[in-house]
Amino acid sequence: MSILAWLVLGLIAGFIASRIVNKTGSGMVLDIVLGIIGAIVGGWLFTTFGAAGVTGFNIWSMLVAVIGAVVVLLVYHAVAGRRAI
Repeated sequence: MSILAWLVLGLIAGFIASRIVNKTGSGMVLDIVLGIIGAIVGGWLFTTFGAAGVTGFNIWSMLVAVIGAVVVLLVYHAVAGRRAI
């Protein structure tokens, strides 16, 4: 995938994931970063369990990236929540 495709995939996946977990978007830059990290984490998780990871700019890759970004957000909130207590 091209860099532009990664940015668009990251923006959409990060926005959807932050809406699922936080009920609000995190801003354009944070959503892009979250979506790209989510695509990497989701791709790793899916290949670990025997499914295809990110395969290009398509619906499957979007689903993988969103699930990965949700996992990243949940882990972040679990770690940050413990530090705040």
